[in-house]
Amino acid sequence: MTLEYTLLVAATLCAVGFLWQCRQAPSAMRSAIKTASVALLALAAHQAGAPVLLIAALLACAAGDYCLSRDGDSAFMAGIAAFAVGHLAYITLFLGQTDSSWARLVESPRLVTLVALICLGLVMARLLAPRAGPLKGPVLCYIPIILGMGVAALTLPGQGALVWLLPAALVFVLSDLILATEIFLLPRDHPGQRVTPYCVWVTYWGAQLGFFAAFA
Repeated sequence: MTLEYTLLVAATLCAVGFLWQCRQAPSAMRSAIKTASVALLALAAHQAGAPVLLIAALLACAAGDYCLSRDGDSAFMAGIAAFAVGHLAYITLFLGQTDSSWARLVESPRLVTLVALICLGLVMARLLAPRAGPLKGPVLCYIPIILGMGVAALTLPGQGALVWLLPAALVFVLSDLILATEIFLLPRDHPGQRVTPYCVWVTYWGAQLGFFAAFA
């Protein structure tokens, strides 16, 4: 078994293990498992000789995972900042590929996806602005960054390993949409709060694995 494969298996085991921690109170164990799930993907990507920007994006998101696993607005804002850095690294990675072309954005069905992303961003900004309180600024700044990552993925062809890229990007957007709904839109006693943590985690980690498959 190669080191790359060992690290990938370890990351997967951590990701599966975190399903039992999703709704638990913050703890050192919970933070460690959540952070390791993506940090180990970054190490596997490094071992596979993946692009530096993929490794940097995964490490930034792992840092964001740690921050979001802690309590408090300061930790939340640090997590948003870390994920913003991660998405900017992803955007740079996608647009830096030789096959990246803005012309693909006007091709069907990518044009439909582009319009849908723009509409989603406008709707979420409208819904979140009056409900985010002191986090309004960071939340509203984060929306175009995560959607920008999705748009950047649209510029690449879905061929070869890159077949995983666009689905992963869209699933990542879905994960953040569910997370924002969970934190800012659903009442604390809403039945949906029992399932949203699992939906967020499965879509989020699945998206990171998709990026790994596309570039590692």
